[in-house]
Amino acid sequence: MEKLLHYVWQHRLLPDGGLVTDRLEKVDIIDPGIHNPNAGPDFFNAKVKVDGVLWVGNVEIHERASDWRRHRHDTDAAYDNVVLHVCSVLDDVACTSDGRRLPQIQMGVPEDVVANYRELLEEETFPPCYRVIPTVAPLVVHSWLDTLTAERLDEKTRRIADWQTRTGGDWERTCFITLARNFGFGVNSDAFETWAFNVPLGAVGKHRDDAFQVEAIFMGQAGLLDDSIVPPERRDDYFVRLQKEYAYLRHKFSLTPMDAHLWRFLRLRPQNFPHVRLAQLVELYHSRRTDFSRLMEATDEATLRQLLQAKVTPYWETHYTFGGESTAHAKALRDSSIDLLLINTVAPLLFAYGRHLADERLCERALTLLERLKPEQNFITRSWAKAGIRSANAADSQALIQLRRNYCDAKDCLRCRFGAEYLRRGRQHA
Repeated sequence: MEKLLHYVWQHRLLPDGGLVTDRLEKVDIIDPGIHNPNAGPDFFNAKVKVDGVLWVGNVEIHERASDWRRHRHDTDAAYDNVVLHVCSVLDDVACTSDGRRLPQIQMGVPEDVVANYRELLEEETFPPCYRVIPTVAPLVVHSWLDTLTAERLDEKTRRIADWQTRTGGDWERTCFITLARNFGFGVNSDAFETWAFNVPLGAVGKHRDDAFQVEAIFMGQAGLLDDSIVPPERRDDYFVRLQKEYAYLRHKFSLTPMDAHLWRFLRLRPQNFPHVRLAQLVELYHSRRTDFSRLMEATDEATLRQLLQAKVTPYWETHYTFGGESTAHAKALRDSSIDLLLINTVAPLLFAYGRHLADERLCERALTLLERLKPEQNFITRSWAKAGIRSANAADSQALIQLRRNYCDAKDCLRCRFGAEYLRRGRQHA
């Protein structure tokens, strides 16, 4: 209920009869303030008139007035600049730590807002706000999608910044980890991230000109050269050669392979098997096309696509795992896969590096790249399209993915602009 009170205050869904304090002083809301989702008062820098006197400060909201004392705000100096206490039930007085009694108002949540909110929480169809989507103004839709795109890039930037910290500020290694994680294409993303942190690029770099040795380290560190996971009948000559090479390099560089059981194969198309994806990464790494500097210097989509055109090493043209042969196929990355790498690897790296250097041009290039790429096609974007919101480009599809995962799945409709439209819909037609 307290979240709804925040919503009512923020959007000024106030009773028609006006507001008075618990001491019958007239209250006028000039500015509800800035919502604070973190610790401290709920709204910063609000402006309210109490009995004709303008107060500028913070506003605290509780379901019951007694919550002020229960949360010990009466002894916390951080709440001394509160100018108004807003409650659903006035069952106590509220005083600051210096003894000043706060003006309090009683404010309920309108019944139609409560009913609409319950509808959103209980709706089983996705998106739950589908009834109101066709009536949302295009300007509101575009503005909200732009905000969500920026949110998603910020989220990915924080992850990249964490990797950069863990690698001691090494952007080359951070780039390698980002690319590797996205080579998991969802199902094996966590395993590829674990693998990338387990690959000593300093050691691999000494053998970078020899694709076979690079592959030995890549496959060995992935745990895929372990006898325990490869039956004897599948240990062909190529497997044995790789295994021997890895044994030599493992001793030379004191390497430790990851647990091979972290890889997932169930319901995966053979094209997505870890062996195939690792062979593609070998080809990219050996050719130096995905070095961090090359990705950052590429100024157009065509150049980036060329850099990401990955094939497999020769053995894997006729294999999906060690052993049994298959029809010869180059197993090059498909255009749709390259699109996903541009969306999830290149654009976030550009944005993160731009933030790191305080270079807005790099950040703009990241956003421009997303706006020029085709939108992703998945169950999330199809659900939104069915409701009436179609992605024009990858920036939009990223926004809708952000909306689903960070708002809809969390039932956080009160922070969503579409949710706000839904909660107000009874009033719009009143």
